[in-house]
Amino acid sequence: MFIGVDIGGTSIKVGLVSKSGSLKAKESFPVVKGEDQKVTIEKLGDFILCLAKENKLNVSEIEGIGIGCPGAINSEKGTCDSSPNLKWSSLPVVDIIKNKTGVRKVRISNDANVAALGEALFGAGKKYNSSIFITLGTGVGGGVVIDRKLFEGNEGKGTEIGHSVIVVGGEPCGCGRKGCFEAYASATALIRLTKEVMKKNPKSYMWHYVHGDIDQVDGKTAFESSKAMDKAALEVVDTYCMYLAEGMLNYMNIFRPNAIILGGGICGQKEYLTSRLEKYVRSYHFGFKSCPEVEILIASLGNDAGIIGAASLVM
Repeated sequence: MFIGVDIGGTSIKVGLVSKSGSLKAKESFPVVKGEDQKVTIEKLGDFILCLAKENKLNVSEIEGIGIGCPGAINSEKGTCDSSPNLKWSSLPVVDIIKNKTGVRKVRISNDANVAALGEALFGAGKKYNSSIFITLGTGVGGGVVIDRKLFEGNEGKGTEIGHSVIVVGGEPCGCGRKGCFEAYASATALIRLTKEVMKKNPKSYMWHYVHGDIDQVDGKTAFESSKAMDKAALEVVDTYCMYLAEGMLNYMNIFRPNAIILGGGICGQKEYLTSRLEKYVRSYHFGFKSCPEVEILIASLGNDAGIIGAASLVM
């Protein structure tokens, strides 16, 4: 049995995962704001041992512990070098967990990377050798799996999916650059675009959808309103899908994977989203003529992708 750990900004989820990727049990505990970072990881070690004991699993039966953590992770050294949201830095996560649990096989990687691995091995991409996972949330993250192995780059700090520039001098990005993929394809970007178009179109159905309160705009507003054939909403959806598809085309041309897997709340639109993306990328021959098509899929593991993917690090 393997242990998968998904570290988030407010809670840490821990699960028992079988060799086949089946989640047998999971529990979580809150991240205490302002708590010493090493204390939090030591608590994680105790929590892992408790979860194993509750499920009648001896430490000797734990084949490995995999950890997904947000931020700049050095997967070679097993450290969290910087995680702004958690306010962690230079934290030897792997060494602390090894010492606390007695389990010698422990690995850590960026949380988006492990989610990519989980979807590739046990989720939407399990029938393919290579896939790219793109998660559309507050920002844009993701990971690259080649020949069913996670590609992380130097020190495990590569594959920053959201930070390739698609519009030089464009919208400012949280990373400090302008025009990043994240600044146009994230849920945050979709909401910004929706509000901009609504302000120019006071009679748009989108105003009805949010009951006249622009602060209620979310990632569904434009998509759901466009289904009522509202022209302004359709403009938002088409513009958003154009930017998302352009970013995807870049990764298709660089890696030529079997599939691109999309995750995040926006993907609740399913075929209404993917059909538009497929039409756009096909119109550009996937970048080049005579190249194999790249499947566009919706992630299937949901909130468990982080746990299952983390466990996959040590399989």
